[in-house]
Amino acid sequence: MEDQQPHIKPEEIKIEQLSKINIKDIRIERIQAHHIVKDFHSYEKELADFLIEDAIDNQHKKISVTYLWFLKETDELIGYITLLNDRINLEGDLKEFFRNKGILYKSLPALKIGRLAVDDRFLRRGIGKLMIAFTTKIAERIFITYSGCRFITLDAKRNEDKSKDAIHFYTKSEFQILKETTTGTTPMYLDLR
Repeated sequence: MEDQQPHIKPEEIKIEQLSKINIKDIRIERIQAHHIVKDFHSYEKELADFLIEDAIDNQHKKISVTYLWFLKETDELIGYITLLNDRINLEGDLKEFFRNKGILYKSLPALKIGRLAVDDRFLRRGIGKLMIAFTTKIAERIFITYSGCRFITLDAKRNEDKSKDAIHFYTKSEFQILKETTTGTTPMYLDLR
């Protein structure tokens, strides 16, 4: 008797799991009280906890704005990004670099990615890269329409597991390390010029 189980090659599963998600398949909404976020899962518990417990409150207090990313086809919450204002204090090599360009300020304006998280079920499908592009567009719009915005900043969450260490993801997206730290995060920046 023939085996009735479907014969699936491992590479076929891998292709399915790693298929990229197109920005056209995503709906982005600013978080509101009616959104259901309790089912969001992240291997970084702090990221899920922030979304569930603090994102709305921070937005009401005008501290940050959280954008939810939904897969249009299934209406699933696949990720979120939280943005706020920031600045980079020009110190050391960075101070010298800008002095040589005639910029003598002590700090320069930035848009900060406070948190960026993709639901564990949707990791490694290009969503994080789309979120970086989204943030870049917002920073460009801030500059064109409202005020100065030279950088995007963030604090990359470190993890002993290299596959979960955010610094590698951000380095691939052309972020630079602002300064090395011994804490659980590393400050990074992207020069928008």
